[in-house]
This record gives sequence, structure tokens and C-alpha cells, in this order.
Amino acid sequence: MSGTDKRKQSLYFPEEMLKEIQEEANRQDRSLSWVVQQAWKIARERIKSFPAVNDVAGAPDPKEDRR
Repeated sequence: MSGTDKRKQSLYFPEEMLKEIQEEANRQDRSLSWVVQQAWKIARERIKSFPAVNDVAGAPDPKEDRR
């Protein structure tokens, strides 16, 4: 088995953000994919600390039957 699992996925970014990522990729002579992957590796622990949408205080539990 190959060391890298490559899957095609479409991601959508606001135009200005995509422009910034492209500029950084060009500056580093890297691909957009590489820049986004590095950003994820750096940010993932911080992002994991964010509460889930349903974990916010006062949010209704979608598992509760509300009839």
C-alpha cells in the first residue's frame, strides 16, 4: 500500500482567503494543497478545542424528541 492516501475533494474558500493562500503558495513555491495541509497540521489541536455546535450552552439537543 502507498504511504500516502490521495483523495480528491472540493473545498470552497472566500475569494480573498483563497487569494492569500495562493500568494503564500507562490511565495514558498508550493502547491495550494501543501499550504492548506500545513495550516491544518498547525491548527488542528486548537480547532479540536472549539465546542461542537450542539455543545454550546442553551442549544437544544437534537437527540431529544420534541413532539
